[in-house]
Amino acid sequence: MSSPTNTSAARRMTMAQAIAEAIAQEMQQDPEVFVLGEDVGKYGGIFGATTGLLARFGKDRIMDTPISETAFIGAAIGAAAEGMRPIAELMFVDFFGVCMDMIYNHMAKNTYMAGGNISLPMVLMTGIGGGYNDAAQHSQCLYATFAHLPGMKVVVPSNAYDAKGLMIQSIRDNNPVVFMFHKGIMGLPWMSYFEGSTNEVPEEAYAIPFGQARVVREGTDLTIVTLSQMVQKAVLAAAELAGEGISAEVIDLRTIVPLDRQAILDSVRKTGRLLIADEDYLSFGLSGEIAAIVAENLDSVTLRAPVKRLAVPDVPIPYARPLEQFVIPQVDGIVAAARQLVSANTIERKAA
Repeated sequence: MSSPTNTSAARRMTMAQAIAEAIAQEMQQDPEVFVLGEDVGKYGGIFGATTGLLARFGKDRIMDTPISETAFIGAAIGAAAEGMRPIAELMFVDFFGVCMDMIYNHMAKNTYMAGGNISLPMVLMTGIGGGYNDAAQHSQCLYATFAHLPGMKVVVPSNAYDAKGLMIQSIRDNNPVVFMFHKGIMGLPWMSYFEGSTNEVPEEAYAIPFGQARVVREGTDLTIVTLSQMVQKAVLAAAELAGEGISAEVIDLRTIVPLDRQAILDSVRKTGRLLIADEDYLSFGLSGEIAAIVAENLDSVTLRAPVKRLAVPDVPIPYARPLEQFVIPQVDGIVAAARQLVSANTIERKAA
């Protein structure tokens, strides 16, 4: 569950820089890799994930497309079926509604529908998350929606080191991969972001295998399972909790398809308490799936308190900043939930 060993001098990079470097390195060594989408060329991607690639590789491999997600994702699917390795950027994950037929009925299913006679080695890259007042149509995460639909791998990095390694793994994978980066941790100068996402990144290419969660911080009193930007919030919360004598273990899932179930169970076996911090919607989502995994293994896991879930309530993401901050879990909410988990156990022991 640890990060791969760095084999060369590392530099500090933002997630946007790390993703662009990963794509460039794979394009350099494999001529079948190309990028297409809205504003991925001269603009460098609205969130910086393709910065500098047009100048380096030209317009035949970095393709700005018309505003038709159905068209360019469909084109990517066709190219992948012919043996190329396209990376299609869906600017905001919220836009999946206009192209879901291509994503779920073709990208996710065509290998199965063809009896395994074709593979679709493509990456659907997309921006997720709120926190900067872009309202209900540009602020969702929705990774649980994609994870619920079979046929796609779902990758959600929390920092630059992981973003580079997971992007390289995504491009090399022979199956459709949905690569979801949170806008609030890309390190963009025009958007406030959590600095923990900017970290050391080796110069050479490296791949991080899917399905391997990372223990970001070890602890003994409770487990916080999370991903994406919420990892940075959980780390800040864990530091605050440590000052109160509460030792929180933070697990970064990294990918949810495949999901590292063993890492979750191993940590909860150790701590006896589980807090899930999630920026996706509460009902029918990732937090419920993780809670169910623990519930289904109570023959080998002993819980010292009920599972606690923090996620977005079942409302559209508000535009008004106070309301947006209220519905998206924040550091203070993670701290408060952790305190409740630990104190609940104390009450039970006193009652006994």
